[in-house]
Amino acid sequence: MPTLRSSSSPSSVSSPLRRAAGGGQRGLSASSSSSVSVPYGNRDSGQTSQGDSDSLSADEGSDFEDSLRRSVRKRAARRPLKTTPVAKHPKKGSRMIRGDGQKDSEVPASHLFDAVKAAKSDMQSLVDEWLDSYKQDQDAGFLELINFFIRSCGCKGNVTPEMFKKMSNSEIIRHLTEQFNEDSGDYPLTAPGPSWKKFQGSFCEFVKTLVFQCQYSLLYDGFPMDNLISLLTGLSDSQVRAFRHTSTLAAMKLMTSLVRVALQLSLHKDNNQRQYEAERNKGPGQRAPERLESLLEKRKELQEHQEEIEGMMNALFRGVFVHRYRDVLPEIRAICIEEIGSWMQSYSTSFLTDSYLKYIGWTLHDKHREVRLKCLKALKALYSSRDLTARLELFTSRFKDRMVSMVMDREYDVAVEAVKLLTIILKNMEGVLTDADCEGIYPVVYASHRALASAAGEFLYWKLFYPECETRAEGGRQRRRSPRAQRTFFHLLLSFFVESELHDHAAYLVDSLWDCAGAQLKDWESLTSLLLEKDQNLGDVQESTLIEILVSSVRQASEGHPPVGRLTGKKGLTPKERKTQADDKVKLTEHLIPLLPQLLAKFSADAEKVAPLLQLLNHFDLNIYCTRRLEKHLELFLQQLQEVVVKHAEPAVLEAGAHALYLLCNPEFTFFGRVDFARSQLVDLLTDRFQQELEELLQSPFLDEDEVYSLAATLKRLSAFYNAHDLSRWELYEPCYRLLRKAVDTGEVPHQVILPALTLVYFSILWTLSHLSESDASQKQLLSLKGRVVAFCELCQSCLSDVDSDIQEQAFVLLSDLLLVFSPQMILGGRDFLRPLVFFPEATLQSELASFLMDHVFIQPGELGSGHSQEDHVHIEQLHQRRRLLAGFCKLLLYGVLEMDAASDVFKHYNKFYNDYGDIIKETLTRARQIDRSHCSRILLLSLKQLYTELLQEQGPQGLNELPAFGEMRDLARRFALSFGPQQLQNRDLVVALHKEGIRFSLSEPPPAGSSGQPPNLAFLELLSEFSPRLFHQDKQLLLSYLGKGLQRVSQSLDCPWGPVTTYCHSLSPVESTAEASPQGYPRSKKRRTEGPPRRQREDVRPSQEESLQLTSIPPSPTLTSTAVKRGQPQRALGEAEEEGSSEPEHSAQGSQPLSGNQRPRFSSPRRFRTLLHPPGPGLGSRLTRLSLMEEDEDELEAHSELSEGWQDADKHSSPSEHGLDLLDSTELNLEDF
Repeated sequence: MPTLRSSSSPSSVSSPLRRAAGGGQRGLSASSSSSVSVPYGNRDSGQTSQGDSDSLSADEGSDFEDSLRRSVRKRAARRPLKTTPVAKHPKKGSRMIRGDGQKDSEVPASHLFDAVKAAKSDMQSLVDEWLDSYKQDQDAGFLELINFFIRSCGCKGNVTPEMFKKMSNSEIIRHLTEQFNEDSGDYPLTAPGPSWKKFQGSFCEFVKTLVFQCQYSLLYDGFPMDNLISLLTGLSDSQVRAFRHTSTLAAMKLMTSLVRVALQLSLHKDNNQRQYEAERNKGPGQRAPERLESLLEKRKELQEHQEEIEGMMNALFRGVFVHRYRDVLPEIRAICIEEIGSWMQSYSTSFLTDSYLKYIGWTLHDKHREVRLKCLKALKALYSSRDLTARLELFTSRFKDRMVSMVMDREYDVAVEAVKLLTIILKNMEGVLTDADCEGIYPVVYASHRALASAAGEFLYWKLFYPECETRAEGGRQRRRSPRAQRTFFHLLLSFFVESELHDHAAYLVDSLWDCAGAQLKDWESLTSLLLEKDQNLGDVQESTLIEILVSSVRQASEGHPPVGRLTGKKGLTPKERKTQADDKVKLTEHLIPLLPQLLAKFSADAEKVAPLLQLLNHFDLNIYCTRRLEKHLELFLQQLQEVVVKHAEPAVLEAGAHALYLLCNPEFTFFGRVDFARSQLVDLLTDRFQQELEELLQSPFLDEDEVYSLAATLKRLSAFYNAHDLSRWELYEPCYRLLRKAVDTGEVPHQVILPALTLVYFSILWTLSHLSESDASQKQLLSLKGRVVAFCELCQSCLSDVDSDIQEQAFVLLSDLLLVFSPQMILGGRDFLRPLVFFPEATLQSELASFLMDHVFIQPGELGSGHSQEDHVHIEQLHQRRRLLAGFCKLLLYGVLEMDAASDVFKHYNKFYNDYGDIIKETLTRARQIDRSHCSRILLLSLKQLYTELLQEQGPQGLNELPAFGEMRDLARRFALSFGPQQLQNRDLVVALHKEGIRFSLSEPPPAGSSGQPPNLAFLELLSEFSPRLFHQDKQLLLSYLGKGLQRVSQSLDCPWGPVTTYCHSLSPVESTAEASPQGYPRSKKRRTEGPPRRQREDVRPSQEESLQLTSIPPSPTLTSTAVKRGQPQRALGEAEEEGSSEPEHSAQGSQPLSGNQRPRFSSPRRFRTLLHPPGPGLGSRLTRLSLMEEDEDELEAHSELSEGWQDADKHSSPSEHGLDLLDSTELNLEDF
């Protein structure tokens, strides 16, 4: 078959469609529906984007009428497929619908769509049934097939026999477009639900089966296929997405099936040619002329069939694919790329050329993930065949850079496919990928995405390890990997990890290589032999790396999950994987148990190597010590463990050793007795040494450095083992307490000794508590433990003022944890007998904890660099330590150990330290609001007061609001206001109370005597203005009056020239009331005005009123009351009436009854407060009617606090409309507030 050209010149037009028209057969002529103004259906907006505007233009890519084609001039490269127009009216000899008593306008019954949708029947039987009906009545059968595709698009319309007989394709499509259902944007290919889940698969299977069943009969008839292609081409150029999507899918699947038929024809032609040559080469006596003649006729028939198939494929490719591969809908583009990839793979002789490959290359830059993914999968299938790679050399040289860059694609699945594609190219095309290309892929082995890292690991394996280490085939069999090849593998792995310097942890490299090189990485014999070799040429770094590789491979084999920060996405292991994991665990345990003591003995002097070796015991099957009778190796391990513990004082080594001994000290093991004896020996040794060194310290005031180091190391060892083992019988509390008491009293104890001593006392208290919690403890035991807790807290409190910062931080951490353990929470869960142990810190201790937080946590944040320097790493570690300190303090607040008011010391740094601690402070603020909303709002105001007072004391009252620090306070107030959330109605009482308290604070101190200046705290009103958008309009008016009464006490009025007063009043004015546009605090959406006041009433609005309304950022909704103003009523009253009229119906949306048509706001006097009259009923509107800002006395405040708590609890069980609480239940102002 000749190669299909991608141009659309007239000379390349095939003959079948012409024969369909010239032969007098009935056809459907299509015209582009995109040239018609389509008023219905699901349209694509924005289809004029680059590369697609021409794809949806008139009569491009379809068999449209000459009149339409002449009306639009196109470039030669964009010209559509030219075919002879099909007659609109039947000619002589054409097929007519034989109704047999039916009317011409009746639509034939069609069950194809329902059967395909059900996906229960056999497609071959369904197609055979349709073929039988088609043979009985060809026009009716073809009409049934057309309506099947129309219904598959989601269109409710049908093509009737009358339409089929009298209308052209363009008219039919226009008519169907007008009948398209616009109720929903879904259509069968995209509709949700189980009934549509399998529709696309069934639809594609039907098209495939249709071509397969027709390949020997109707496929070459000329009438059904050519006209079906014509209709699908017209539909694929429609502006209706459902038409375009469904018809493109059908056309591409039809093309795929035709490609398979063309491939079969090509094979039949080759076989016919070989038979003809063989017959012709026979001798004169053996040659059969009849046989030669039949082969020639067969070849001629196959040639004709092939030409017809080529014509159909040309029509589909140029009429559909060329335009739809750049469609605005990514699903359509993905369909085109997926299908052209299958064409190239199945019929490479015709389609695997640069003229077709360019479409995939161009689409590699597609902005949509799914399309790029289809491109890469199509290329993977092509590059996987070595027979096809020779034809891909030009394409590879042109698009290689793009394929390499896609390794860093922002979509992980695309990046994974890109790496897999490059791996296939690496294997099948030698020398194509340069070293520079490969170096861009190597760092991906350390990616956090496990699939991507694993794909990069496979690429690394084939690039670096396979050429040197993989076995070679000998006599058809593969021999086992030689030890030399294994050693080469590990040497190459070491070289890559050490020399590349891409990462600090080899565990991620092991995990990346596990899927492709797991067998080599599980060769623990070669690993341990390399480590135990005497004449090895490994440096210190290489030995440490090799030990880390050993531990990582053991952990991966025994646990089966990747290292920290890298997730697989798998929910669990399959039975086969669990079986493999269990076998590997037994294998590694049997191999490493005898060798672990040798490895510890060799590397016992190096702490960095011993710690990971001790971690190997975490992954052993410890029962093998008993079942395999390996107790002698256990004895050797315990001896080496004791030597390591006595030799080292590093926390990592001691922690690993204590945990390893903890794993062995299981009473279920038969060897528990000897392990417990070894533990007792070790602790006795350490305790005796500690007692001896402690006496020397207590008797002699001065110790040399060696003695101090020895005592500190002994305490560290005991502390590490006390963390994992119960050492209560050695009674370490008393000597450690005496040591700490001397340190506090005299200050002569070195800080290296104090730190582990504090930890020892802490663990001693916890172990004692665990004993008392397990059984009924006597009162004497409880009081003894309570005394120890109090004494230790006093010691830690004294250490908070130590000169050494490490001691201070350690004391703070231990103190915060201990206070949390002995908080009131400990008696929950039926442990009321522990009530005597509950400990509440005194006020002095709480104050010192808060002071420590200010001095060690909220310090000036440092700027980090790139994060790679040593200094940056130090800053990051310090930041993590400060975050731990802050988290401990916040837990004390939330669990009621500390007074909640102390949270103001944390909240006031929310904005300044947002980058460092924003998540912790935000979570604390959220939890505090859940505990007590009213108290939390008062704490927020207290935080602002503290910051304002501090700034006032530092800078003075003059120009305070112009300082940068004051701007930061405003930002903090704005963030606090946002923390209230959109529930404006629920927070109404809180916000009003906050404003009242803020107004009182701003006017609490009078101006200096004899001066006309403003009160020193007056600038606080500017901070308070940030909370004004959370107020309702009624509350704003009352707050203005409340402020005015307060200003009268300082001989001022609301129109005074003081800037803060002006700013605050402006925030309470109707112009700023945007938050109350909706009851939830959201901006009012812009909607079309549906009803409003009469024109005559709108004209009564004064010009000044219109100007004031134009100042608002969001136009107010039309009010539900009359805008007519009584003569003599002040201007201001009108503005307030409009605001109340517009906001009040919105309040009713929260549960109150709506305003009726004849209800209007009533105004008594401009000097009196006005309230809306609501209809009687259970709604909230009838309860929130008369508001005031009267300050309650102390008893009333306590009662209000109880009511607020009751409301908070009731919120969980009732709607806001059911609450009857009203903060402000009087219209009178109490001037005693000031």
